[in-house]
Amino acid sequence: MLRVLAHSWPLLTGVMLLMVGNGIQGTLLGIRGNLEGFSTYQLSYVMAAYFLGFLFGSWAAPRMIRRVGHIRVFAALGSLISAILVIYPVYPDWMVWTALRVLAGFCFSGIYITAESWINNTASNETRGQALSAYMIVQMIGIIASQILLNLPDTTGFALFILPSVLVSLAFMPLLLAPTPAPAFDSSRRISFGRLFRISPLGCAGMLLTGGVFSAMFGMASVWGAQQGLTVSQISIFVGALYVGGLALQYPIGWASDRMDRRKLIMGLSAVAAVVMFLAAALSLPFFALVGVALVLGGITNPVYSLLIAYTNDFLPRDQMAGASAGLIFLNGFGAIFGPTATGWMMEEVGPSGFFLFIGVLFTALAGYAVYRMTRRAAPSASGTFRGVTLGASPLAVDAVLEKGQDGRS
Repeated sequence: MLRVLAHSWPLLTGVMLLMVGNGIQGTLLGIRGNLEGFSTYQLSYVMAAYFLGFLFGSWAAPRMIRRVGHIRVFAALGSLISAILVIYPVYPDWMVWTALRVLAGFCFSGIYITAESWINNTASNETRGQALSAYMIVQMIGIIASQILLNLPDTTGFALFILPSVLVSLAFMPLLLAPTPAPAFDSSRRISFGRLFRISPLGCAGMLLTGGVFSAMFGMASVWGAQQGLTVSQISIFVGALYVGGLALQYPIGWASDRMDRRKLIMGLSAVAAVVMFLAAALSLPFFALVGVALVLGGITNPVYSLLIAYTNDFLPRDQMAGASAGLIFLNGFGAIFGPTATGWMMEEVGPSGFFLFIGVLFTALAGYAVYRMTRRAAPSASGTFRGVTLGASPLAVDAVLEKGQDGRS
């Protein structure tokens, strides 16, 4: 691991700064939008816009990289992000913010693909697994650290918008000055969605549902917290707990999934999440209990996402896994577009508890569909392809993780 860090620290440092910058602006917009008097439904459009841009960016970025190269794409998208982040407080209008969030999602998607291809190509076959593990850990650390910065006393001014702009700008320095050549870029060919659904109906439906959970969870958590009357410090702790839970439970759930029917694990975890969400919606919980809810929610959502990819790959030969994963990630991103708007509508109708209620409904649907699929065919023999993947990772990173996992078995 020390050899990996010595070789890849410029790239990993840049990725961590990117995640800090992106993480703080996502939560900050929910808090600041509430102070500006935006309605819950208006803020839901602002939050959903990021996932729309991210989905479009995952399609367009590889074409841009092939046309002009990594360096130019990286510099152009990075400059645009820095500008976007300082425009938010200048024009506190929900429609302007929605347009800016589409651009931000597009830019971050392109930058992640560029950075991930760099990390994947700079590692050797012997160190790639460690490098990718370090990359996933750094992503989580960056997001958790971003929530700490929210406690700086400036949610009504400019400083907390300028700070992520500065961090994103600084992130390019270690990446662009790294003493490694820009790698060749090669993206996976997707399997058609019709074929993908025939291979794994549960994988396809599950990725759509978890996309809605993911975007509702991370897009609307700060909006829910502001409506609930939580302080900025409490909101930052709640959002941070979502990521801590995902980081803590990824390995034990992955270990269990390679030793049992993955569908039973998907069903059981989804049922637990649904029960916890409905209890959180029905009861008036103290803050420490809400942190526990966040730990459970994050600790289940992130591993279930990885489980669905691994379950689908159990039905595939190795040379089709990358294409299938790209299709699944697209479905997840498509589902993510509608999560914030549906959550916003639910919160407008029933109040802040609609946040937990909507997520609970999605997990109930996933648990029920997993039970139904268990009646339709026998479980496949697990291929051992479970690998911890962070929500929002690009198809490139997922492909590299799976490729390394298969290399370890061959």
